[in-house]
Amino acid sequence: MMATTHVYDLAVKTGEYESNGQTKGRYENIGKVLRNDNGQFMLLKKTFNPAGVDSNGNMIAVSMFEPKANDRQQHSSQQGSGYGAGGQPSRELDDDLPF
Repeated sequence: MMATTHVYDLAVKTGEYESNGQTKGRYENIGKVLRNDNGQFMLLKKTFNPAGVDSNGNMIAVSMFEPKANDRQQHSSQQGSGYGAGGQPSRELDDDLPF
């Protein structure tokens, strides 16, 4: 079984700021693209609200950035688990919530 590999970080532009006289974009990380034996899949933060992102129409742009080297290695060494990973849901989903 192939380990789950972190392929991309997903981000949306939330604004701009000035730094040393240059205008730069401010981005919010909204999730990631992972790959395993079943193919690629996307995990989005549950708190991300696309309606809050400025756009000129009915769609928003989601940028894909290669993850930093230390983050890529961390995910590559983990075995796939959770939804979309072809395994059982991860332990963190098995909690004792009363509802």
